[in-house]
Amino acid sequence: MTLPLNPTIAATFRPPVMEARRWLTEITLPEGLALLNLSQAAPVDPPPAAMRSAMARAIEEDPGIHLYSPVLGNPELRTALAQRMSTLYGGRVTAEQVALTSGCNQAFCAAVATLAGPGDEVILPKPWYFNHHMWLTMQGVKTVPLATGPDLLPSLDDCAALITNRSKAIVLVTPNNPGGVEYPPALIKGFADLAARHGLALIVDETYRDFHTQDGAPHGLFADPGWDDVLIHLYSFSKAYRMTGHRVGAIATNAAHLAEIEKFLDTVTICVSGPGQMGALWGLENLGTWLSGERQEILRRRAAMIDGFAGLEGWSLMGCGAYFAYASHPYDAPAPEVAKRLLREAGVLMLPGTMFRPEGDAQGPREMRIAFANADTTEIGTLMQRLAALR
Repeated sequence: MTLPLNPTIAATFRPPVMEARRWLTEITLPEGLALLNLSQAAPVDPPPAAMRSAMARAIEEDPGIHLYSPVLGNPELRTALAQRMSTLYGGRVTAEQVALTSGCNQAFCAAVATLAGPGDEVILPKPWYFNHHMWLTMQGVKTVPLATGPDLLPSLDDCAALITNRSKAIVLVTPNNPGGVEYPPALIKGFADLAARHGLALIVDETYRDFHTQDGAPHGLFADPGWDDVLIHLYSFSKAYRMTGHRVGAIATNAAHLAEIEKFLDTVTICVSGPGQMGALWGLENLGTWLSGERQEILRRRAAMIDGFAGLEGWSLMGCGAYFAYASHPYDAPAPEVAKRLLREAGVLMLPGTMFRPEGDAQGPREMRIAFANADTTEIGTLMQRLAALR
C-alpha cells in the first residue's frame, strides 16, 4: 500500500545537504587524500568548555530546565537578547518584541506561516537559501525569484516590478547564504521603505550577523521607533556559540504579530529546549570576548578564500563572507557533475549552484558554494592546491 502524500511536500526537492552526504556513500575518494567537506555551514566543534560545564551543572541542579517553558521563550533570555539588540543596533527593542524558536529555520517558518497562505507570494533573491524556498513550496506559497547582479545584490527597482496584490513579504539574508555578500545598510533601508509603501513585511535573516566584516550595527532599521511595523528579524544562536544541535533561534517583531506566531510555535514544538535556552543565555552573558575571537578567525578564513581565488585560474569569486564563498567554475559541465567530479578526483565536497536557484535557471550550472566554517587557513590553502591541479 502506498500512503497518501501531500502534493506540496511531493513538489518539494530533497534536502540538498543530505543529498551531498549520499554522494559520500556512492563515490570513492582519491587514495591518500583526506576529505575536505565544504558542504555544510555548521561548526562541528563543540561549544566552549566553560559553556558546556555550565549547561551540565544546570541539567543536574535545575529541575525546571527539564519542563516546558513559555511558548515564546524564557523571559530572562528574551530580555537579554532584547538588550543585546538594543545596544548593537542603537534602537529600542523590548522583551515583548522578541520570541525564541527552535532554530532560525523555525523562525522563518513561523514568520511565513503567519503572513502568507496558499496562492500568496513571497519575494526571494536568488541564489537563495534552499530551506526558505522549500518551506514556501510546502505551504503552497509561490516563491517569486528576484534576480541579483554580478555582485549578488538585488535591485530595488527589480523588486518593485515583482510586487502584486498577492505579495506578502520580501526576504533578505545578510550576510548571505549562499552568496556570502553583506547587504549595504542603504540597500536594506531601501527594501524596508519599499515593503512599507506596499504593505508588505520585510523578513531579514541575520543568522550570520556575528561574523560580519563591519564592526557595530550592520544596518539602521532598529533605530526607527516604528521598526516593528514592517520588520520581522530572524537570528540564530547556533553559529555564534556552536550549539547547532540545541536548536535555539529568535524572531523579533511587534507584540501583536508575536501573538499570532505563538499559535504556530505552540502547535509545532510547544517550546524551545530548556538546556538550549539556558546555554544561549549563558553565552550572551559570558562569551562576548570569546565570540569576538571566533569572528576574527572567520574573517581570517574569508581573507584566505579571497586571496586563494585571486590566484586560481578559471574560477571567479562572486561573493565571500560569513561562512561562504560563492564562485563560478571553469569546467565544461554542469555544477552537479562538477561537484561529483571534485569529490571523486580531488576529495573536495561542495554544493552546486543548482541547489540555490530555481529549476532551469541558467546561472546555477556555472556556480558552486564553498562553506568554510570548518576549514582553517591551512585547509583553505590545500583546497586551492587541489582546485588548481584539477583541469
